[in-house]
Amino acid sequence: MGRETAMTTSGHAMRPTLRAALFFAALLVAAMLLGAMLSRSIPLPRAYGQDDQGANEGENSRIRQGFAIAPVPLNLEGKNRALVGLGSYIVNAQAGCNDCHSCPSYALGHNPFLHQPKQFNAANYLAGGVRFGPFTSRNITPGLTTGLPADFTFEQFEVVLRTGKDFDLAHPAISDLLQVMPWPVFQSMLDRDLRAIYEYLSAIPHATPGSCSGAGQ
Repeated sequence: MGRETAMTTSGHAMRPTLRAALFFAALLVAAMLLGAMLSRSIPLPRAYGQDDQGANEGENSRIRQGFAIAPVPLNLEGKNRALVGLGSYIVNAQAGCNDCHSCPSYALGHNPFLHQPKQFNAANYLAGGVRFGPFTSRNITPGLTTGLPADFTFEQFEVVLRTGKDFDLAHPAISDLLQVMPWPVFQSMLDRDLRAIYEYLSAIPHATPGSCSGAGQ
């Protein structure tokens, strides 16, 4: 007497153990609801380029970054703008094409390997001329007469990156395959990525090689 007792809907006294279980269940539900509200109101840290739109926004971020880091003016006339931006991101931020295909690779006073602020050599950008023993990197800028990267159609370009075929047969005594170009890596790229690289290379200016002692100078 003098002490309240929880009652069930049928009027029987509720056992203490059952009452405790219901109490903790209510606490769990409340915690879950609070967590759901907080997850909506407090933004979680995200990797660069990701947001609630997922993969689509991730590619859009790479396209924007590609345009931001392109070291030369781009001719977008008749080009797929999204592919050009994506191609720039792949070429300049992932594939490292500049180190092997620009001679010299960096502008004077802007070699990051010398603790200098990075700036690509725009004057000879991707014009080849870097020596690797008996091999010399090719000019992959648009040809003056064809306007095509390295004077390749896309179909030829794809064969080069998928198989390493040397259409010029520059070193027949050594191999009919490219020996320095990392085509065994690039051959695993998605079709869209290869198309994006080609579209970007189609948009850069024609250039001629400069003078350098090796890659990454």
